[in-house]
Amino acid sequence: MKLKIAYSPCPNDTFVFDAWAHDRVPGAPRLDVTFADIDVTNGWAESGTDAHDVLKVSYAVLPWILDEYALLPCGGALGRGCGPLVLTRDADVDLRGKTVAVPSERSTAYLLFRLWAAEKVPGGVGEVVVMPFHEIMPAVRDGKVDAGLVIHEARFTYKNYGLHCLADMGEHWETTTGLPIPLGAIVARRSLGAETLALLAESARASVRMAWDDPAASRPYVMEHAQEMDPKVADQHIGLYVNEFTADLGEHGYAAVRGLLTRAAAEGLVPPLGPDALAFP
Repeated sequence: MKLKIAYSPCPNDTFVFDAWAHDRVPGAPRLDVTFADIDVTNGWAESGTDAHDVLKVSYAVLPWILDEYALLPCGGALGRGCGPLVLTRDADVDLRGKTVAVPSERSTAYLLFRLWAAEKVPGGVGEVVVMPFHEIMPAVRDGKVDAGLVIHEARFTYKNYGLHCLADMGEHWETTTGLPIPLGAIVARRSLGAETLALLAESARASVRMAWDDPAASRPYVMEHAQEMDPKVADQHIGLYVNEFTADLGEHGYAAVRGLLTRAAAEGLVPPLGPDALAFP
């Protein structure tokens, strides 16, 4: 069996999937890997026409895709102290009517931003511009947009661009809910069947644990796709986004996902979830 999978070239994904992608997980299906930005994989999942069996997507897109895809209970990205940031050139900016760059309109980052802005930006922001996440900080620095919503390693590098953190979406989420931040999910086609889905979850979990047991083994794969990232930043990235929730969502992980999507549905931002929508076959 060989399955088609798509995930990002970010260090957390390449770290998690290194062992599996290189056939080092005993009994796991072989993988045909495609690298794609989260905005692209979100679109593939939502279109329903993509040929990939397994995808890394934003938790925010789940309400639109759970009829066709099942959420795997492992392999994704949740955590604490790892939320998206709103960056500006000046330390104190009123975002009312301002242009904001975001990595995807279906991203968890943007969903968290909308929940935050509904409370903190009376009257709302102005134009929202979607661009690849690695282009957002230069756009803010160069004045092409008034603010940028950034994810991933930008948390560690934004000061290099002379930017200021106006607000931390994760801090706002954790303060108001007490829950970890749901960011990226691993989903697989339900048509694969319960037995194969269970094997995928076992394989992802084993790949994570193998990466933890021997981090050096994943280093070439991680750095090959890290887009000239400093190795220390890559290590920080992995340390922040690969944690106990990656190995297993557990009670708190599922509570965070359902909490985010239930709150967003109450605000009319996403369709409501059914009672068993997140259940794993």
